[in-house]
Amino acid sequence: MSVVVVGSANLDLVYRVERIPAAGETVLAKGFDSAPGGKGNNQVTAAARAGADASFIAAIGADAAGDRLVASLVDSGVDLHLRRTDAPSGTAVIYVDDRAENSIVVDSGANRMLKDLTADERAIIGDARVLLLQLETPPETVAAAAAVARAAGTIVVLNAAPIRTLSPALLQTIDVLVVNEHEAALLVEDLRDEDPAGLSEQALATALAESGFAVIVTLGVRGAVVSVPSAGNAFVEGLTVDAVDTTGAGDTFCGALVAELERSGASALDLGTLVRCAEFATVAAALSVQRPGAVPSIPTLAEIQAFRATL
Repeated sequence: MSVVVVGSANLDLVYRVERIPAAGETVLAKGFDSAPGGKGNNQVTAAARAGADASFIAAIGADAAGDRLVASLVDSGVDLHLRRTDAPSGTAVIYVDDRAENSIVVDSGANRMLKDLTADERAIIGDARVLLLQLETPPETVAAAAAVARAAGTIVVLNAAPIRTLSPALLQTIDVLVVNEHEAALLVEDLRDEDPAGLSEQALATALAESGFAVIVTLGVRGAVVSVPSAGNAFVEGLTVDAVDTTGAGDTFCGALVAELERSGASALDLGTLVRCAEFATVAAALSVQRPGAVPSIPTLAEIQAFRATL
């Protein structure tokens, strides 16, 4: 198997609003929709649509929302290794304002049940070339999956979102860390015991890379910074597009990144390889923000290639 994603799946409940409500404020929505989402679901869908042979290990409720999530994953060509549980499927309430910015509240639901990896799940991870993880599932599961991958020689990519403290055991198994600039600042403060105030994105990436793994700090429309230990930094230029909804853009970036990483066949995670993968992922993310929703906005390989040819 080429790419395996261990992670979350949620049904997104999306409200379009003029502005995201402040504490104690009620606003009237301009529209409502629901669609498959969740960081793991978004990322494995992005990897599959970007051309990877992608597999998904997750826990999903045995309910109507879970059936909808499964149907979406099957439609995207994802190979499924799911636990259908009595717990309700995870949900997320998302507010998207007129500037395409969002605010999200997640109820993990069935995602909390993804514990104690089975022998079959461990074998699937060990057979992969790349493992992609996030932090919407129990931290002990994330650490266990990463340990299995490291022992098998599988490349471990961690998108440390939503941000939380990373255990020393998990840190020792990471090959590539993907974070946005806000997450990078919090991790520098936590892992390096440094005050991130005033540090540039390049300095944040360098500080995190001193822990021994490659780092990609995403900067939204401004692009990304790639840092590899002992090889320095590189800047990936962003793309200016007419954004409609930024929900899932970071997940699209991660899924496209690992698809291109697997496709590269690189035996070492050198700076040039990761820059090329980040450039590909930046194009995919720029396409995604031009359409509403998380999973519905994720582009196919043909769409990424066609858009890239116009740049």
